[in-house]
Amino acid sequence: MKHTDRKKRVCPRCGQAYRGRPAVSREDGRTSICPDCGTRQALESIGVDEKEQDAILAAIHRCAEGGSEG
Repeated sequence: MKHTDRKKRVCPRCGQAYRGRPAVSREDGRTSICPDCGTRQALESIGVDEKEQDAILAAIHRCAEGGSEG
């Protein structure tokens, strides 16, 4: 089985390079976007403002890197 999640991609929404499984854009239901943009779209859909999105993504990144939440 091929590990496609190791392939380097560029997100069409934010322009950043990323590795890992892409998210599917909520805008068209088919465009692959980076996991952060996927999370942002989900948070936007429930009314979370950009500052809080940044804090949530920072916590996700800390946890993914093995750091603490606090």
